[in-house]
Parts: sequence; structure tokens; C-alpha cells
Amino acid sequence: MRSLFEPSLVNDAFGDPGLFVDFCDERRALLFDLGNIATLPPRKLMRLSHVFVTHAHMDHFSGFDHLLRVVLGRKAGLVLVGAPGFVAQVEHKLRAYTWNVVHRYEVELVIEAREIGTDGRVVQARFSSRKGFARESCASIELSDDVLHDETIFRVRGRFVDHDVPCLAYALEETAHVNVAKDRLVRLGLSTGPWLRELKHAVLTGAAATTPIEVRWRDRHGEHAMTRQVGELRHLVLDVVPGRRVGYVTDLRYTKPNLDALWQLLAGVDLLFIESVFLDEDADHAARKNHLTARQAGRIARMVGAKAIVPFHFSPRYQDRPAELIAEARAAWSGVAASPDRRDP
Repeated sequence: MRSLFEPSLVNDAFGDPGLFVDFCDERRALLFDLGNIATLPPRKLMRLSHVFVTHAHMDHFSGFDHLLRVVLGRKAGLVLVGAPGFVAQVEHKLRAYTWNVVHRYEVELVIEAREIGTDGRVVQARFSSRKGFARESCASIELSDDVLHDETIFRVRGRFVDHDVPCLAYALEETAHVNVAKDRLVRLGLSTGPWLRELKHAVLTGAAATTPIEVRWRDRHGEHAMTRQVGELRHLVLDVVPGRRVGYVTDLRYTKPNLDALWQLLAGVDLLFIESVFLDEDADHAARKNHLTARQAGRIARMVGAKAIVPFHFSPRYQDRPAELIAEARAAWSGVAASPDRRDP
């Protein structure tokens, strides 16, 4: 089953946290966290439509300047989402530079910053290169449950966890997944083509069953075309199944309130990217640093029922011991390490 998107870590497990999510059928991408992004080539950065930042510690936000330099004068818009204080943080970054010529650039860049409050209110502001990136306040809105961004084919949800500062954990969810039944396609004498993409989009957007789709295909007899309705084609060639869900969790304490928040956000997630900063032998140090041990990360993954786990954000003190962190997280996730944690909340 081909997914709508492909997520991958920006850096290795010891580098700055970050998750790049590439959409398979369009020149579009999302980014979760904005630390060191030097490994991402400009062509990938230009695909970004939204960047979701967990919190503004340096290793999660210092890449803003690099991203700005790449897209300035080349890209029309970018949406940034972050935790309390985020709009002011974006504003201060932009005000650190002199913008006396940027208004002349042919392509106007508009940065939309959205700050998620712990009370569910979203503060919004707009920064345009035509106006020297001066802050333009926009009307605030109220969140609908924990949905931070919603489109026809996917949505991004978020909940706060405690890292001694409010920090956002994220879930990226396909609305649904559409599979092509190739055997049925062959029996109908049809072949793949742009019409299938149009049909998938119509199904995912809830188009009326009577919506016409022009089916075009080529075989050894030449080119062919016919018009059929969405309702007819959907049942003939498509199977609609629940969409894929990906979680991204980093920088948090191992506490019951945090575990409760993650359960509500991530229960049944297909793939979980989760920080595993310290080995459990250093659990006391992890608690002082407001981070998870690998074992705690694995236990969280097991608690939420994650089908797969990717540990990351390793402390440099284990530079020569990454396999131990991975093994500890996976053992706890699989249930091999079943005894209580030293810091069981």
C-alpha cells in the first residue's frame, strides 16, 4: 500500500531533531521542527508549505534563518506553527535583519505565524516581504479539539507536553487511503493514468457520486477515452481504507500528565518518532534534564499501541553506544523489558 506521504528524520539520531514529510504525488512537504536543516537541499526546502515547531529551544528553531535565506525571493508563502510566544519569536528573528530592498523582489514572500496557546486560542500574524516583514496581526481563532491544521486529505493534530516549558507533540494523519485494485483494473481493460489521480481526489474530497471523470488510457490498439461517474468507478477500481498516522514526540518529562496527553493524541499510531535521549541507567539525569530515557520512550510507544517506532534525539554522551539506546527502546516497546521503571509516574 503506497502512502500519501513519506516521513524521514532530517539528521541522524545524534543531530538536531526534525522530521521531513514528503508528499508522494505532489511537490509538497511538511517539516516538524526547525533546527539544523543543512542536510536538506534547497529543492526540498522549496516544497515546504508548513513547518510545525515543538518549542523554540535552539536545536528546534535555529534553522529558521537558513530556511528564510533559501525561500526568500523564490517562494510565495510559508506557514509556521509553534507554542506560546511563537509569533513574537518569529517577529524578533525577522527584525534582526535590514530589509531595505526586499520589497523590490519579484516574488513576494508571506510568512504566516500561528501560536498555539495552552488555552486553545490561536494567535496569528502575517509578515510580508513587500512590507519589510513588519508584523500584521490577524484575528485569533479557537482550536477545534486538538486539530491544528486540516485539509481534505490530511490533518495535523497537537497536544502539549511538559518540558519545563509547553512543548507540542504532533500527529500527522491521512484522512483516508485509497488503493487501486489493479486486478479489477486489468479486467476492465483499463490502464493507470492521470484519471486515477483525479478519481482518488474526488473520492477523498467527498465529490458527488454523479461527478464525471474522463478516463483516458492507451493500449496496443491506440488511445481511448470514455466518461464515467465517480460512484461507478469508485467501486470498480478503488478500495478506501483508514489512513496512515504518524506521531512526532520530543522533549518531555516522563510524567502521568504527559503520558495521558500522548495517549489521547497517538493511540493506535502506525509509526512513532520519539526521543530516546538517555539510557535508563541515567534516569535520574534524564529527569533533571526533562527528557526521556530510551526505555521510557519504548514504554510510551507500547502504551499508545504504536505499530512501529523510530528512536532519535540521542545524547552525545552515548556517541559510541547508539545500539544500546535503540535496543533499550525497542525492548520496552516489544514488552521484553516488563519490570517497573525507576521513574514510573
